Amino acid sequence: MSENLYALFASRFPADRSEPCFVPPEGPAISYGELEAGTGRIAALLRAKGVKPGDRIAVQAPKSPQMVMLYLATLQVGAAFLPLNTAYTAAEIEYFLNDAEPVLFVRDAAEIADEAQALESLAEITPRAASDLAAILYTSGTTGRSKGAMLSHGNLAANALALHEAWGFTHEDVLLHALPIFHVHGLFVALHCSLLSGGPMLWLDKFDEAKVIAALPRATVMMGVPTFYVRLLADPAFTREAAGGMRLFISGSAPLLESTFAEFEARTGQRILERYGMSEAAIITTNPLHGARVPGSVGFPLPGVSLRVGGGAEVGVLEIKGPSVFSGYWRMPEKTAEEFTADGYFITGDVGRVDADGRVWISGRAKDLIISGGFNVYPKEVELILDELAGVVESAVIGAPHPDFGEAVVAIVVGRSDEASIISGARERLAAFKAPKKVVFVTELPRNTMGKVQKNRLRETYAGLFAPVPS
Repeated sequence: MSENLYALFASRFPADRSEPCFVPPEGPAISYGELEAGTGRIAALLRAKGVKPGDRIAVQAPKSPQMVMLYLATLQVGAAFLPLNTAYTAAEIEYFLNDAEPVLFVRDAAEIADEAQALESLAEITPRAASDLAAILYTSGTTGRSKGAMLSHGNLAANALALHEAWGFTHEDVLLHALPIFHVHGLFVALHCSLLSGGPMLWLDKFDEAKVIAALPRATVMMGVPTFYVRLLADPAFTREAAGGMRLFISGSAPLLESTFAEFEARTGQRILERYGMSEAAIITTNPLHGARVPGSVGFPLPGVSLRVGGGAEVGVLEIKGPSVFSGYWRMPEKTAEEFTADGYFITGDVGRVDADGRVWISGRAKDLIISGGFNVYPKEVELILDELAGVVESAVIGAPHPDFGEAVVAIVVGRSDEASIISGARERLAAFKAPKKVVFVTELPRNTMGKVQKNRLRETYAGLFAPVPS
């Protein structure tokens, strides 16, 4: 029996293929029948171009239904999909192409769909084993050379099915899709849940708060990054009535501030469901659909996922094992071996803890750990305190080289306050070594396309903050 991921999706498409799949704000909807036929034609084109099972297809293209068809067609012919951020530069793209050696690099999915238009739709789905490669996702490379996480058909199927059940998706759901589709969140989480349900997606090219608010009355589920929810809350048109028909708002890809969680609940009466995932394993934990969604916690491990704190400590680097955990990094056997424990757990690099109830709490990335005067400082702990201070909108805490302490705690702050107030406010709640020794005010924090604060950029910018004064 084939375990090709596309076969799983096709088995869940509605019996009436005329039902809508993609519903754009303007223009006609694209039905499941059109999705299936378009996928089959592109699959036929790939076959005609000589694409074989195991080949890689790299794509850096604007979000579109045709890009989804190309993704599904890649799965259909047994090749591996390599989505690339549309913001990547030519130099970055050159690295990925040299490393992955794709047989095809697509910059315009619509052009591929047009080229395939005259072909007969391929019906055959190439048999694949659960362990066969389905996709390669490159990590951000903020700590060095980017690594290609290899995800199999079985990895992605297991995660999609687990999320579909955990979040209660049915054929009646209408997903508001405003995420990019070069990343786990938009491609493997949002899209997969909807395809398994056979329901429609309100398809936005990108997040636009006015278009999102206009679409909400027709939707039941929305997935977003924290920035989406902050921008919605800043718009007076986002009211309790506007969100009244929604059954679920989900947030991920970056930490959700507790203040955003509270403000969202006060405005809409709904609690955002926060979850935790990464390129190497898709979604790992989630707050419950039914039951308490605790602000600041990313919930419980998904069924089948084993999660532990490395070294048996109360707080430490989280390690995971489960059906969605990747097999390793593309052409990096030594790096892969370093990232797995002897008993097969993947070392996530995320620092956290598991409380007595089994809930998971993330403190930050291990690489963001600050060692000041020999003491460990977890930035997340400091940020939570700073974000509660008067005048602070949000903060990012980093370590900067210091001649006496090795590293000193620095707070990068968006808001209206002053350095002395922030430092004294932090010292009231934190040990002195955890409090910022310097506060820098900025109008906004640098973020990647998924809303994550780019602390590596901040560390580079402020590396000389405590440089010794020349004598």
